[in-house]
Amino acid sequence: MKIGFVGAGRVGCSIGKYLKESGLHIAGYYDTIKESAASAAAFTSSKEFTTLSELVSASSLLFLTTPDGIIIRTWEEIRSLPIAGKIICHCSGALPSDAFSGITQTNAFGCSLHPMLPFSDRFTSYEQLKHAFFTIEGCETAVQTVSDLFTGLGNTVCRISGSCKPKYHAAASILSNQVVAVLDTGYRLLEQCGFSREAARNATKELVLQNIENILLQDCVSALTGPIERNDIQTVQKHLDCLQQEDQNMYQTLGLKLIQIARQKNPSQDYSELQKLLKKHNPLP
Repeated sequence: MKIGFVGAGRVGCSIGKYLKESGLHIAGYYDTIKESAASAAAFTSSKEFTTLSELVSASSLLFLTTPDGIIIRTWEEIRSLPIAGKIICHCSGALPSDAFSGITQTNAFGCSLHPMLPFSDRFTSYEQLKHAFFTIEGCETAVQTVSDLFTGLGNTVCRISGSCKPKYHAAASILSNQVVAVLDTGYRLLEQCGFSREAARNATKELVLQNIENILLQDCVSALTGPIERNDIQTVQKHLDCLQQEDQNMYQTLGLKLIQIARQKNPSQDYSELQKLLKKHNPLP
């Protein structure tokens, strides 16, 4: 199997390097930014292609690792080329494989594969791929081939419905990206108390890591602690009083979610007064 990549960014470089180091044949890269394709090819000891048609011709499995917004446009270019028998796989988390409109008429096979991993760097993120969980959907032939490829490397690959992809990707974004916003808010508040940003991260390292570990080893209900779980109305009021409006809104919104979890943990506890307090200035019902 010869594997080609359209798009030489963080995802393309990472998957290509991971597969290369696992002993697979990487044909190479095509990117509209020639320098990106050249550096990705050098990184994976493969070839830089100057035209899309040349890469397609040299590949039996083609990964589209472009930004989501140009996947369909890229496919429209690919579908006019000789692709019978080839597997076309994009790596968008939110877009299903039906983005490959008319693929059946080309006698190619389409799927979408998404690794649940934050790709922060073009040249180091590949090291984490051996631990990555993948989701896949699409044509049976493509799904089976790509699934076998990654499960053969030791990865877990889960098949999902294409119609679920937007919600699936929203979940992944909340668990990954939006957690960053919550942590940044906490660090910023500590900076207002006199901590440097580095000191704030160091001081809360065990707090953050232990909480995540408890959630992963148990579940969210069992891991929940803090003033909302304890139904400590006075402390929550003090928190709300000291926060600026934007941070207060976030605290209230998340606090209401925490009450739902707290009620599962402590079904005999009456959280109605705390709920009223959190709803007082919150626009959500």
